[in-house]
Amino acid sequence: MKQVLFFIALVIMTNISVAQEDPYLWLEDVDAPKSLDWVEKWNDKTLKTLTGRPGYEEMYRQILDVYNSTDRIAAPSIYGDLIYNFWQDEDHPRGIWRRTPLKSYLSEEPVWETVIDIDALSKKDNVKYVFKGASGLYPDYKRFLVHLSKGGGDAVVIREFDVIHKIFIQDGFEIPEAKGSASWVDENTLLVATDFGNGVTTSGYPKDVKLWKRGTELKDAKYIFEGKENDMYNGGSCIHTKTRDYQLISNRTSFYTGVYYFIENGELVKPELPEDIIWNGIFKNQVIFDLKSDWNIGGNAFKQGDMVSIDYDELIKGGTNYQLIIRPDERSSIAGTNTTENVLLVNMLNNVKGELYKYTFDGTWKKEKIDAPKFGNISLGSVDDNSDTYFFYFQNFLEPSTLYKGDALTGKFEKVKSLKSWFPTDDYQVQQFEVASKDGTMIPYFVISAKDIKYNGKNPTYISAYGGFEVPELPYYSAAVGTQWLEKGGVYVLANLRGGGEFGPKWHQAGLKENRQRIYDDYFAVAEDLIARKITSPKKLGIFGGSNGGLLVGVGFTQRPDLYNAVVCAVPLLDMKRYHKLLAGASWMAEYGNPDIPEEWEYISKYSPYQNVKKGMDYPEVFFFTSTRDDRVHPGHARKMVAKMSDMGYKVYYFENTEGGHAGASTNEQRAKMAALQFSYLQMKLMN
Repeated sequence: MKQVLFFIALVIMTNISVAQEDPYLWLEDVDAPKSLDWVEKWNDKTLKTLTGRPGYEEMYRQILDVYNSTDRIAAPSIYGDLIYNFWQDEDHPRGIWRRTPLKSYLSEEPVWETVIDIDALSKKDNVKYVFKGASGLYPDYKRFLVHLSKGGGDAVVIREFDVIHKIFIQDGFEIPEAKGSASWVDENTLLVATDFGNGVTTSGYPKDVKLWKRGTELKDAKYIFEGKENDMYNGGSCIHTKTRDYQLISNRTSFYTGVYYFIENGELVKPELPEDIIWNGIFKNQVIFDLKSDWNIGGNAFKQGDMVSIDYDELIKGGTNYQLIIRPDERSSIAGTNTTENVLLVNMLNNVKGELYKYTFDGTWKKEKIDAPKFGNISLGSVDDNSDTYFFYFQNFLEPSTLYKGDALTGKFEKVKSLKSWFPTDDYQVQQFEVASKDGTMIPYFVISAKDIKYNGKNPTYISAYGGFEVPELPYYSAAVGTQWLEKGGVYVLANLRGGGEFGPKWHQAGLKENRQRIYDDYFAVAEDLIARKITSPKKLGIFGGSNGGLLVGVGFTQRPDLYNAVVCAVPLLDMKRYHKLLAGASWMAEYGNPDIPEEWEYISKYSPYQNVKKGMDYPEVFFFTSTRDDRVHPGHARKMVAKMSDMGYKVYYFENTEGGHAGASTNEQRAKMAALQFSYLQMKLMN
């Protein structure tokens, strides 16, 4: 008992000590009048500088024209015989959810029918709604669960909607605002994960999963799974097919570990699986898994990065007859999958370039490559569960996104629509280089520049990178980068650092926890290589990153200020001493470590930007921006860093959008403004 009391006292003393050491803790109180007054003053000061520069208004208008252009691809979602799409433009800043038959969608001039007008709904309810998607009731899709965020955060209200009569169902299913989920079991039953009133996980996500019957109160729903407070997230999914339905419970104990349960006859069945295995769907009664580590099972020696499958009924009975579907090599990885009625579609990355494959199953897996466009980024779109129709996209740095409709069984596809090009791409080139990091690992990166670039160290250049959470950085077309950077003489760089998913789990895990510095060393190696090749110089080099990428650039300018003259730090993590106590931060300890454990704080403390910013350094004038309504990465990170650096005498820029969530913006106007501010800053720092 004495030991427990001592521990509690130690925790209290530690928290008091942190509060005393950090005079900017008050800025974590997001909506406090004092905090918002501070935000307003910084916004005014920054906007005065960045919007006052010559050409700002023209730049903003050009970017807004791109976002509002009617030539954009209306991203299709297949539900039965209809194509649904969410669309924002000048007349619909908050957007409309709309639909059209497939034949109309494929025509030159689709005829759209509005299902929900989010602007009108926002006005009616006096709430700034942001549409966060909808899930239909299989197989007729007459009812949907519509997800609405109040201001753009991750927390949503879930409401049942009748798409035939275009009304929210009176006394229908409605789940109060939370970071939760709901899945249709049948027309009168939902599998719900939300805050049921008895608390959530320390990360702010659902702890429990319940079965909710129509006509009953949510609080009275039947418990299916009761989680623990220190879980990361718990949720339920229902998978509907022509022949069979499946129900799955995912108990995520951390970001990268968890337990899966299947519901059979109302009871939970727990297969024996590695804790880091990832469920990837069910196809032809085959349960598909991705392996994050080696696994010896049933006489098979599977490798890290493999995709495997097993018959559902055998899995439930405890069988071990797994089959290998895919084994990527050292320079490839699985970027995405989807299933039509008869085909498993797999998007592979090969040296950070997309390839598309079809897999069929008749007792064994058969592979065939689809002759999709090459040397770019392929991404799978919506599929039809009841046929082999599917959509996919292709783009690269100089080719705007093109949407294709395919028949997965035959492998044939046709172009549906291409975005127009907003800048003369024939004048530019894409090169892919590699550089040895500090430990000798080769790090690839792309350089997009004018064909007639002069290698004199004078080219304004900025690097975009992420380096975390197994998220790959892939080639993409950006009209804003083209018109506001390349056309003005700039060079754009995309770096593929460890920590990402470009080369599978091994590439990601190489930068976890105590090995995080490797990612930053990769980052510095790319910058140094750009300078060595005389593409640019420190005076002309900038960096951009958001979220975990915001942490990346924070480490970049605190550890190596000599390399950069401009830093855009967006919706960032920066205070790694307290990140796990703020919003969803606790869920990321599997990535960064736990700062409350002395051994782990030892390595975190060496790179945490907020703790490592010092007086008397030659830092670049950083531009920080975040969102008041970001309920994933707390705006306090950016706020406190700005206050601390300003009090140290550093000149910085800061802008905080009052809505937008972790994306930083909710409407096209807000998105255009954020992009214009970033390019105004980069041009000011690197092109003068």
